[in-house]
Amino acid sequence: MQLILVFLSAALVNNLVLARSLGVCPFIGVSKQLKASVGMGAAVTVVMVIASAATFAIFNLVLVPFDVVFLHIIVFIFLIAGLVQLIEMFLKKYVQPLHKALGIYLPLITTNCAVLGIVLLNIETFSDSILYTLAHGLGGGIGFTLALTLFAGIREKMEKNDSIPKALKGLPITMIVAGLMSIAFLGFAGMITL
Repeated sequence: MQLILVFLSAALVNNLVLARSLGVCPFIGVSKQLKASVGMGAAVTVVMVIASAATFAIFNLVLVPFDVVFLHIIVFIFLIAGLVQLIEMFLKKYVQPLHKALGIYLPLITTNCAVLGIVLLNIETFSDSILYTLAHGLGGGIGFTLALTLFAGIREKMEKNDSIPKALKGLPITMIVAGLMSIAFLGFAGMITL
């Protein structure tokens, strides 16, 4: 039961994009097309889960025993960069349309603060349990994907809508909708407490 609460908390209550403002660059940049948003969300989710497991292992088996915990951020960044490169090579070889749709944003997962944020939160909160770490990583990825796809669906509808005032078209209405989505996700805040 506690694992489900950790997952739901990461996905809804403490959504990385809408509650913690992490990963906003791909949230705004990739969310113009629903298909690209789903692909980006899936790629980020895979990276988050694998990075959560790998950073847990490296932190507990290497950094803590050798008393070099102060290197954790640098080590985690290199680990995430390597994982992203592997996923990019996989997509380029087997899923070329998605690789083209993600474009420049795929290599930017390396510097996506949501991925680094989730592994740092995992170490800070769940450094003694791999199951909680994985549940939190998966929840963070699903929450990122949820925010991205919901926003992309709304943006696609707005592109076809002629009733938006000319002064608000483009970036202004995009920022307003992002703010409203963030407020809507605040409604989950009282539902789950860890």
